[in-house]
Amino acid sequence: MNGVVMGLLAETALHPGSGQSAGVIDLPVAREATTQYPVIAGSSLKGALRDKAEQENWEEITQIFGSPGGAGGISVADGRLLLLPVRSLSGHYRWITCSYLLERLTRDLQMIGKNGADIKLDLQPGETLVAQGEEKTLFLEELSFEQRLEAEKVEWVAEWIKPLIAHPSVRDRLVRQLAVLHDDDFAHFAQYGLSVQARNALDENKRSKSLWFEETLPSDTLFYSLLMSRPGQEEWLNVLRQNLQAPSYLQIGGNETIGQGWCVLSMME
Repeated sequence: MNGVVMGLLAETALHPGSGQSAGVIDLPVAREATTQYPVIAGSSLKGALRDKAEQENWEEITQIFGSPGGAGGISVADGRLLLLPVRSLSGHYRWITCSYLLERLTRDLQMIGKNGADIKLDLQPGETLVAQGEEKTLFLEELSFEQRLEAEKVEWVAEWIKPLIAHPSVRDRLVRQLAVLHDDDFAHFAQYGLSVQARNALDENKRSKSLWFEETLPSDTLFYSLLMSRPGQEEWLNVLRQNLQAPSYLQIGGNETIGQGWCVLSMME
């Protein structure tokens, strides 16, 4: 299958909404049903790409994205979470990921005929792999983790992820800030570690008319998506890649008028 992996690094807070309330959160982010990881639905991502194409007056919009009367030349998969920024009490924030996310990226790459990273991490709950650090304990939010210095493995994971990040300065600090967690520990942060903001609508007298709570993903969150050509339509995938040459930005999700949802794109070649 002919395809390319597109990285999406959040430059501002991101709200890919689900449209369903969850407890006290009126507007949660969209999540996968099984893992509860945040996700950008493929339909939303394709719509955002088409909107960008229309604003920039691309000539091949119908051939790439289709029309009400027919399918386009490419398909857009869900935006899958890969790196989640988490506050660290031991210093600057950390990007966290886990074995399952790295395994899933490998499988996605194999689906489009590319090689992933076959690396064994052998993590236990409460442990984290880091490339450098003098302390034995890493504090992430309210939890503490035993640090295991595995520079070679963490550097290999970072080198594998770097093509999905557009900014050279961000790629350069990835190794220092990357922490690989056990799947169960990562699931805790993915489900309970996102920011919840209170927002309010006022009437003409500046009195509260509607108070609601909204969940957002922080800036520097990294997603990726597969862009795949349909059989016999490979040329339109190449056109799409050319039109998305860096630096290229995409607005995804809600709250566009308050500056949220902006991502910088990068193609893994």
